Amino acid sequence: MHESGDVRIPIGPQHPALKEPESFLISLRGEKITASSVRLGYNHRGIEKACEERTYTQGLYLIERICGICSHSHSTCFVQAVEEIAGIQVSPRAKYMRTLIAELERIHSHLLWLGVAGHEIGFDTLLMYTWRDREVVMDLLATLTGNRVNYGINTIGGVRRDINSKQKEEVLKAIDILEERTKYYIDLAKNETTLLKRLQGVGVLSYEDAKKLDAVGPTARASGIERDVRKDDPYAAYAELDFKVISVNSCDVYGRTLVRLGELMESYSLVRQIIRKIPDGPILIKSPRKIPAGQAVSRYEAPRGEDLHYVRANGTEKPDRVKVRAPTLANIQSVSKMLEDRYLADMPIVIAAIDPCFSCTDRLVSIRDTKSKEKNTVAWETIRLKGIAWYKDKGIDFISLNKKLTKLF
Repeated sequence: MHESGDVRIPIGPQHPALKEPESFLISLRGEKITASSVRLGYNHRGIEKACEERTYTQGLYLIERICGICSHSHSTCFVQAVEEIAGIQVSPRAKYMRTLIAELERIHSHLLWLGVAGHEIGFDTLLMYTWRDREVVMDLLATLTGNRVNYGINTIGGVRRDINSKQKEEVLKAIDILEERTKYYIDLAKNETTLLKRLQGVGVLSYEDAKKLDAVGPTARASGIERDVRKDDPYAAYAELDFKVISVNSCDVYGRTLVRLGELMESYSLVRQIIRKIPDGPILIKSPRKIPAGQAVSRYEAPRGEDLHYVRANGTEKPDRVKVRAPTLANIQSVSKMLEDRYLADMPIVIAAIDPCFSCTDRLVSIRDTKSKEKNTVAWETIRLKGIAWYKDKGIDFISLNKKLTKLF
């Protein structure tokens, strides 16, 4: 709780340490953090509502753009829900292809995080090295899917692109290179004195607090919680693959670093197994445009943690409801606990340790007055007009501006 005698410092929504707009209010007593709070909502894009106004195929392109780092995570989670409602059985080869892209995306995400973590503690050499290695896997994803960021490989009923023998060789060569470089990063994490002193004991989240606050992914596994959807509720081809759930008990930023490094090594093993075991057969089966009425919840272990998608169908070609619970939304409430009794200088790496994606997280929240009997639904047009009025009060008249632009062009 923020005390009246403390110094309060707003960090964000626009701040050099944050790559996305988000607002943190920090209370300080000297250099020590006594309280912190997070305010979401600066990146809300209305994707859930927009999906309900489009067909399932059109919505898939939107869903994939929830996040640029784990776009395949969201698209797979979404199509799995739709396929369950429609009773579509995806072919084994398509499942293996989805799993291959999923693990390459995990490698890409963890290497990116390692570089960002290095940058936040002033270790920019680590940023340069890991982002150089990240290019290897991004080039690989571009080869397999045609895109470096939003891969566009998923569709309802399977995948759009197959893998050939030459591409398999390229994948294996790239994995050998990345594995060798990751061994160096593991050695660095275990022996570099500066790194150890900067990360150990920082951002502590105990096992009990991690369970109480519903932490997911590497954030939870670094606190000793062996929870991984790939093992607990296998999807795609994971039931046929052998891998370990990486967890440690250090409960700090250092532990979250070790978990991600360990997961990189497991992902290299998984990719090799997929290349070796991928069965022959079709990659896509025909799916209906109109999805029968029903509902489903899909779970997926994204690089940041468990991703949840809820889809409700009404028998038309457009979904009746789409709901997304991204992993950052589950982990963000742990940040305040991690910041307790820490120094202000620790804040950037503590926030970075959950690998936040605020674009994934932000939602429009409706607060209901339980005493009022009136309906609380607000139309899009009402929201639009309120937005115009708000900006007009600030001296920006969008209507006049639009008229001027129309005359110019």
